[in-house]
Amino acid sequence: MSSSQIALLGAIAGFTIYLGLPLGRLRRPTPRLKAGLNATAIGILVFLAWDVLTHAWEPVDGALSDHHWGTVAANGLVLALGLTVGLIGLVFYDAWSARRRDAAAPRPDGPGAATVAEPVRASRTQAGELALMIATGIGLHNFAEGLAIGNSAAQGEISLAVLLIIGFGLHNATEGFGIIAPLAAEGEQPSWLTLLWLGLIGGGPTLVGTLLGQRLVNETLSVAFLGLAAGSILYVVIELLAVARKAALKQLTTWCVLLGLVLGFATDAVITAAGV
Repeated sequence: MSSSQIALLGAIAGFTIYLGLPLGRLRRPTPRLKAGLNATAIGILVFLAWDVLTHAWEPVDGALSDHHWGTVAANGLVLALGLTVGLIGLVFYDAWSARRRDAAAPRPDGPGAATVAEPVRASRTQAGELALMIATGIGLHNFAEGLAIGNSAAQGEISLAVLLIIGFGLHNATEGFGIIAPLAAEGEQPSWLTLLWLGLIGGGPTLVGTLLGQRLVNETLSVAFLGLAAGSILYVVIELLAVARKAALKQLTTWCVLLGLVLGFATDAVITAAGV
């Protein structure tokens, strides 16, 4: 299989994320549907956090078993830094975004007041910001997945690369739910252009990782991106849990979180069968 064919399949694996995004265009979703989508997204993202951290820890765990203390220290530090930037960095980013929204908000009078001749440009909503954060975190995760696909192909393990593409493609199809969950929970209907952009952020890095992975095999780089992805996903889970609590539908939320977890494990079955 040629490099271009591997790249094409990597792109397909990434862009299956668009299969779940159109749910964000549903008109007037019921409170139960919004809560269910939000909770299902939590389950999927919890699985993703576990899956990402497991893969990120493997090089450190292997080095510990072999008593390669330099590798343990290097990869462990990279993982810790990635988690810190991905998790704490988003806390500061969210605070900065909130201040920017407050500054852009129109005032009833005074210098900041809107006039007929000077309309105020609407800034992205909090749900929109959260959807963007989720897409970015999933994009970092998918970049690492693309690296795995490209690395397998570069090492001549074409059958493994194809199995990874199938598994990641199935997996990514469920990730679209996670991206649009905050918008659905708030009853916001994104434009098709917004969905296109969110899907590109979340799924596009799979193609980039596949292209790069065929030319660059670097364990530390993979650990760094996995750490970033895990941190950002954990932050988003915290935010979605707050949304779930406001919905006050505990039984539905619990069942849908379980559903999300099951979906995550089910779509990961092909990857597990490949021995990854």
